[in-house]
Amino acid sequence: MAGIDQLLFAGLNHLLRNEAWARERLRPFSGAQILIVAGPFKLNLLIDEQGLLTKGAADQPVDVTLTLPADAPLRFLLDRNSLFSSVKLAGAADVAESLAFVFRNLRWDVEGDLAGVVGDIPARRISLLGARLAGELQDSARKLGVNVVEYATEDSALLAPGRDIDSLGRAVDTLRDDLARLEQRIKRL
Repeated sequence: MAGIDQLLFAGLNHLLRNEAWARERLRPFSGAQILIVAGPFKLNLLIDEQGLLTKGAADQPVDVTLTLPADAPLRFLLDRNSLFSSVKLAGAADVAESLAFVFRNLRWDVEGDLAGVVGDIPARRISLLGARLAGELQDSARKLGVNVVEYATEDSALLAPGRDIDSLGRAVDTLRDDLARLEQRIKRL
């Protein structure tokens, strides 16, 4: 777990170092403790005086708690906007708002990082290939989801199809109305 923490801090700080606006946005909150909760995993962060993130102390009071949904890794890969809208923030509003703004708008310049290693033209081509592959993966994941739902409702009968649920609802409404009319007839007798 310690290796994952170091990798996460290195990645986040790499992104922050490349974006002066993000560091400037976080710098006023130097010393703020942030707790990220993702299921059973907890990660303490500390904003340092340069606007970068370091490992926070677990025994210190937390200024902001970010609680990620259980499907956060999948949402991060498939739909980042849905991930950001599902994160629950608690604590100091100004710190939470700045963190949310930075994380929502922070982008990795993959092509720029690759250009330093392999050159500009190969970096551009690799970046385009990566974007195309990412798009294909998202499309495949979406199609897989549609197929799983179709299988669960149509072929395996694990779930009731929407048309059957609607039909049952209409039948229950009709039965309720018929019963009310019958009760009225009985009262008149």
